[in-house]
This record gives sequence, structure tokens and C-alpha cells, in this order.
Amino acid sequence: MAHRTQFQLLASRRFLPFFITQFLGAFNDNVYKNALIVMIAFRLVESEANALINIAAGLFILPFFLFSASAGQIADKFDKSRLIRLIKLGEIVIGALGIGALYSGNHVFCLAVLFLLGVQSAFFGPVKYAILPQSLKRSELVGGNALVEMGTFVGILAGTIVGGLLAGLTGQGEHGLFYLSLIIMGAAIFGYLASRWIPQSPAPAPSLRINPNPVTQTRNILSTTAKTPSIFYAIIGISWFWLLGAAYLTQIPSFTKNVLGGDESLVTLLLCAFTIGIALGSMLCERLSDGHIELGLVPLGAAGLTIAGIALSFAGHSFQELQQPTLTAFFNSDGALAILTCIVLLGIFGGLYIVPLYAMMQDRSAAEIRAQIISVNNILNALFMVISALMGILFLNILQASIPEFFLIIALMNAAVAIFVFTKVPEFAMRLLIWMLSHTMYRVKHQGLEKIPAEGPALIVCNHVSYVDALLLAGAVRRPIRFIMYKPIYEIPVLHFIFRTGRAIPICSKTQDPEGYEQAFRDIEQGLKSGDLLCIFPEGQLTKDGELQPFKAGIEKILARTPVPVIPMALRGLWGSFFSHKGGHAFTTLPKRFWSKVCVVAGSPIEAPEAKAQALRDEVLELRGEKR
Repeated sequence: MAHRTQFQLLASRRFLPFFITQFLGAFNDNVYKNALIVMIAFRLVESEANALINIAAGLFILPFFLFSASAGQIADKFDKSRLIRLIKLGEIVIGALGIGALYSGNHVFCLAVLFLLGVQSAFFGPVKYAILPQSLKRSELVGGNALVEMGTFVGILAGTIVGGLLAGLTGQGEHGLFYLSLIIMGAAIFGYLASRWIPQSPAPAPSLRINPNPVTQTRNILSTTAKTPSIFYAIIGISWFWLLGAAYLTQIPSFTKNVLGGDESLVTLLLCAFTIGIALGSMLCERLSDGHIELGLVPLGAAGLTIAGIALSFAGHSFQELQQPTLTAFFNSDGALAILTCIVLLGIFGGLYIVPLYAMMQDRSAAEIRAQIISVNNILNALFMVISALMGILFLNILQASIPEFFLIIALMNAAVAIFVFTKVPEFAMRLLIWMLSHTMYRVKHQGLEKIPAEGPALIVCNHVSYVDALLLAGAVRRPIRFIMYKPIYEIPVLHFIFRTGRAIPICSKTQDPEGYEQAFRDIEQGLKSGDLLCIFPEGQLTKDGELQPFKAGIEKILARTPVPVIPMALRGLWGSFFSHKGGHAFTTLPKRFWSKVCVVAGSPIEAPEAKAQALRDEVLELRGEKR
């Protein structure tokens, strides 16, 4: 089953060494960073500590602006497995310097090491996400990204906790520094050893000339990316998620202390709740998408982030501050379960939101510039995280909003950003409607879909049973389909939005609209010449009795003008459903049951000269069988 695939990846050399390498890298960065921040906070007076902590945060993120553009080009130009090994060797050197810096107590030295860790992360980021499409099958991409996101957040949380705990044991007569040294060097060395097992990943653009100017290179890749709106707005969506996540995670300590009245143990609990949620949401993506890159989960995740954020705001606002700052007191208080549930849900919906976006960005990016596109995404992620910090200063310090009010503001902003992105790329909303249909009213199975050409012009012919035939086909076939459909169906409210978004071609009889009829054939010809996959229902109308009607001659006219392969397909199990004409009319009674079994079947391609109307009807009838 699909949901097992992602865990099977952990037993594969194609994925496991890389997963261990990136997990240990995320863990190690945060061990050092948080240990340093905690030591600064407790060793210096408050004014000096706050200044150095802010400098530390800036120094870690600065390399993403300075080096990401070059890192993306290098990742496209050279073998990624080799680059990872070099980067992990660099981590061992940086780890040794970090240990020396911690023992010296020299804060400038410590901050310099933190900057070097940021440099290493900036170079690792493009390789980390660009290697997945080269190592995994397309059907494994969602599962692989889910595991990577889960591993990254767990690594960040584990590193933050370990670094903070050991930093608290660095006083006189304690051995925190010794244990920190062991962990930092151990994670770096084991990460390097794991990287040596990563299979080769040949360079997609070995002749690439590297542009060392980060400004012009970033501008060039952004300009290239903007030509594909789905990728560009996926990057915007990803970066917005990092802004949102940074806003929540940054405020959790203050939220715990000033709103809930808890201590450090409650901070850790809330961070764990968020991380568990991210892990659950990421893992859930594979099950809900059946191995597909299911963009319909993105609007679902965005809606959940807004609802959970609003709920957290109200739960925090109504919470009575604890009299004792203990976990026991928190769990015994009214509203504790609501707070934890909201934070877990933020993580779950965040996972549903972010994993498909990363998978789509990787899948739709050209291989020779994929790492460069990811590098620009990393730059925008860093920029949005800086904006997140500025938003916190604006709303909490200047406008004097409470933290629950700030949570409400960013939740509502999330809704506005989501609406903006989904308006620019309606495919997200369209895929959500398709996903909801195929996961509520129907349980859809597929047969023979691998026979559909992965690229190039082709024409699908299929029986026409219900008003949702096009949606079910679009949800089953991984290539985008342009449907040739009867104009009155094309104009049905709500469905019209979906069909228009999918660039469907409306058509009606020549007697009804001669000009529209000819325009439809011109659009069909242009679409096929452009390499599109088109689908027509040659019966010309919905079946009224469940039987396959004669195929119209229009199919032969299309092929005479533009000869392309024809793929016969059939829908089984839709006759008698809410959207069919069984009983005389569709939509007249409430659905009798959900999860009805429907099957989408594809036959072998037929070359244009043999694709006559009667022969195609016979093929579709055989594929459909007795189950209408």
C-alpha cells in the first residue's frame, strides 16, 4: 500500500544514508546554536546578552543571502553526493573550531563559528532538496519529502533541547562542555560516514558557468522561475510557511512565560507538540496522496493553519495564568488540552501544506536549474524569516499587541496570502475539489494508466457516464488533461471554474453554434500541436440509460487534421451515482452512500490511421466491461 512506501525508503541505500546525513546536520547545527545562545543568556547581563543573541541569529541567517545563489549553481554543476561529502568534512572542521570557541569563552570566536555553520547550511540546502528527484522515483517524491521534513524538524527540536540542557551544565565543576564536544564531533563524524554511502548523483549541468554575483544570479533565476507561475508561487507559499513557523516558534517561550505562566519544561512540551504535529502531517501526506504529488492538500493545509491559529489565539486569550509554573499545574488547568491540540494541529496542517509544495517545486523544475531554483527558495525563506522577526517587533513592541492577538493577526494574514496564491494558481483549488470528490463520494482505483504517454501530444477517448467524469479522470491521470466537452456542461456553476482553470475546450454542435464549433476544432488542433494531452467524450452527451452510445465522427475529423496517438479509457461504477442520469435526472436525490467503488481503466495507445470511431467504441466497451 502507498503509505508503506515512505518507510520502505528508510531501508533503501538510495535514501537512508542521505536521511541520516541531513538529520544529523540539522541536529548538530542546533546543538551548537542553542548551547551558545543559552550560555550567552546566562553568563552576561541582560542588555549584553540580548544584543549578542540577536547578532547570533543574524549571523546564522546572513550566509543564506550571501552564498545560496552560488551554492545552487555548484549543486547543478557537480555530483551532489560528492558535494555532500565535502560539506560534511567541512562540518567536522567547523565542529572542532566550535569546541575550541566554547572552551575559550571568547564570544567573538563563538559567533564566527556560528557564521561558518550558516555558510555550511547555505551550501547544503540546494543539494538537500535537489538530490531527491534524482535519487527517488516520482511516486516516491512525496514520501521522501515527508521523511526529510519530519527528520529536519525532529533534528532541530532534539538539537535545541540537547544544546540547551548541556549548556546548563557548563558551570564550575560540571562537564557540560565535555559532553557538548562529544556530541558535536560525534554527530559531524557520523554524518560524514553516512554521506559516504550516498549513491552517485551525476551533475545535470556540468558545463554551467558560475555567476559569482548573488544579486544578479538571484534575479536571473527568479525571472526564469516567474515564467512558470506554479513553481514561482510554490516558492512564495513555502517561504510564507517559514515566516509563519518562525513567528510561532519564536514566540512560544514568551507565550509560555507571560501568557500561560509556565517554565522551561512547558516550553519544551509545546515545542515537542509542534514537532510531533509536523511529523504526523508530513507522514499523513503520503497516505492522503497515494504517492501522487497531490496539490489539493495545500489549500487543506492552509485552511487548517488559519483555523488552528485562530483557535490558539482564543485559547491563549482565555487561559488563566498558572499559579505554579509546573507541568502538573498546566495539565490540571482548564484550557491546557485546547492549547496543546491547537499547537499539534498547527504542525499537522503545516506538514500537509509544505510537503506537496516542495515535491511540486522539485518535480516541475528543469533538472539543469533545479538546485538554483531551490537556492532562490532558500534565500526567500531567509528573507521571510527576517520579516517574521520584524513583524514580531512591530506588533508586540511598537503596537503593544498581546501574543494571542499576534497569533490571531498572523492566522488571518495566512488566509489572505493563501487566497492570493490560489487566485494566481487556480490549480491548487481545482485539485482540492478533485481530491475531496475522490476521497469522499468515491473510492477510485486505476488500471493501465502507465500506458498513457508521459509527454507529447495524445488524445484520450472515454465513455461519458456522469457530470464528474472529467474530475475523476483529471484526478487519476498524472499529466494535466485538457478536456473537450459539451458547452452546457462546461458552463455549469462551480464546475465551470474547474474546467476553465484546466483550459478545457467547450464545443457544441455545428447547427447550434457554427462559429463556436469551428473555433473548438482550431483550439484542439493548436493544443495537440503544442504537445498537450486532450480528452474527448465521443458519445457527445451523457448516457441516459447507462449504455455506451455511438461515437460521433468528430473524433475522426480531429485526427485527420492532427494525427496523434489515441488512448482508449473507460470509467466503471459511476452509473447510478448522484451525478449520473439513472432514474431520469442527475442531482435529484441525496447520495445513497459514500466511498462507491469506481475504476479508471486505460488501454494501449492506438495510432491515428487505425483510430476510427467504431473501432474506438469497441475498445472502450471492452475496457468498461459489464460494470457501468
